[in-house]
Amino acid sequence: MMVRKTRPGYGAWWAVSLCAALTSGCALHGDRAERAVELPSAWRHAQASDTGSPINAQWWRSFGSTELDALIARAQSQSNDLAAAVARVRQADAQARIVGAALRPQVKANLGIGREGRLGGAATVAGSTYAVGFAASYELDLWGRSAALSDEALQGLRASTFDRDSVRLTLTAEVASNWLLALALRERALIAGRNLDNARRVLALVEARNRAGAASPLDIAQQRGLVAAQQRALAALHQQAGDAETALALLLGITTPAFDLQGPRLDALRIPVVATGAPSALLVRRPDIARAEAQLAAADANVLAARAALLPTVSLSLTVGTGESRFGRLFDNPLYSLAAGLAAPVFDGGRLAGGRQLAEARREELLAAYRGAIVGAFADAETALNGVSAIDAQATAQAAELAEARRAAELSEARYRAGAETLLTLLDAQRTLYAAQDLAVQLRMARLQARVSLYRAMGGGWQEPGCMGAEGV
Repeated sequence: MMVRKTRPGYGAWWAVSLCAALTSGCALHGDRAERAVELPSAWRHAQASDTGSPINAQWWRSFGSTELDALIARAQSQSNDLAAAVARVRQADAQARIVGAALRPQVKANLGIGREGRLGGAATVAGSTYAVGFAASYELDLWGRSAALSDEALQGLRASTFDRDSVRLTLTAEVASNWLLALALRERALIAGRNLDNARRVLALVEARNRAGAASPLDIAQQRGLVAAQQRALAALHQQAGDAETALALLLGITTPAFDLQGPRLDALRIPVVATGAPSALLVRRPDIARAEAQLAAADANVLAARAALLPTVSLSLTVGTGESRFGRLFDNPLYSLAAGLAAPVFDGGRLAGGRQLAEARREELLAAYRGAIVGAFADAETALNGVSAIDAQATAQAAELAEARRAAELSEARYRAGAETLLTLLDAQRTLYAAQDLAVQLRMARLQARVSLYRAMGGGWQEPGCMGAEGV
């Protein structure tokens, strides 16, 4: 449809100029949710770890295992959870571009060709017609609604980026913990196998003494029971080791454990010293706190947009076009149309007011989540620090326990061979040694896993990226 060419009056130009002037000073300024959270001045369970080196983004290398390095690199390239998090960043980036488009004019071009002909009667025949034109529209962001929606989308992009980093940190920590568990179970199975061999050897000795009349059938039954118990324990350890490898395969994004762990013994791994720093630094170390803060900032922007939606909107439109029955004269008589429109909500049944209340309630929820993320982060850090100090103390005491258990087992077996000790004493010494050896491996694993937990609680050397785009994802 062609618009009749008219000369715009002074009233139209005055309205357009006024609307343009309003854009510079009418934007709403929303209040930000109060973010203050009381922080501790010092770590409750701080220890000598404060003198360690700063946490590096590749903190797992501090354990000194090339196998662990390779497994984590494989997990970061193959993990389905991490791949999904990366895809969410790209979605948020695309959404931010979509929402940000409202801040720019929208321009469309059209080209049309038509043909009219007479089928009968005396109707006038127009023949062919040609039309070409451009249409531009722009909504003035008087109250900052479009800018607020764009800011909300950008904060959502930041939140998804931090979520991706949280997933990566969790993934690396879980790979390290499961790898340590798999190594520990392998060592425990070796210990159980050696103790089973020892129990069988003692059983052969008891049976020989029975044939010589120096041991009773009860002695044989007790030793056979010990052999069976250690066989059961060994089978259970093999099962747990298989489950640990399956869990590791899941983290690597593969269906079956397509790897053969050749890692060193746990006592060959370095036990790193982790620097904790000041408690306040934790606020900028953890990607989950940054994600919660970005989500809260998005909620602030959403509240502002919901308030602006209650106010009038002004839109501008411009069309330029022409139409002719002959293609050669298509551009002889171009026309333009310039219009400004004002729209204000009068009655919507409370929809817009409800949207504002919804946005404010959502912000209250995210404010609580933000504060909860901070409290949870400090709880994680204190738990990890407490675990490091407590398990280290247990391991120190248990080392003496293991040495005495080994000495008692050797003495009791020698005395039993000489006939100076009963079988019950020997059995008790064997069980005590087995338990001490098994516990030593478990505590070594716990000490190493405590460092993994501390690295994770302290953010794993994470730093906020300087650019919040999808590039480099």
